[in-house]
Amino acid sequence: MELIGSSVYLLCFAASVVCMVLLVRSYARTRSRLLLWSAICFVCLAANNLLLFVDMLILPQIDLRPLRHLTALGGIGALLYGFVWDAE
Repeated sequence: MELIGSSVYLLCFAASVVCMVLLVRSYARTRSRLLLWSAICFVCLAANNLLLFVDMLILPQIDLRPLRHLTALGGIGALLYGFVWDAE
């Protein structure tokens, strides 16, 4: 059961990294500010997924939940800022 959990955590991290890379590439090509805020969001979400993997499987005795929540809040906050103040 632990193998399935670790596989899911790693696949979520990989999906976030792929989205992040695609958004950064699109931003570099078009310089659309909304793509920038979306890329920043996915950087934070990828960090959140990596911290989840570390928290649950590598360091289960240390509670990384506050740090995970901060990275998720930072990502959603960046995306919200982009939607509200930078949308064209």
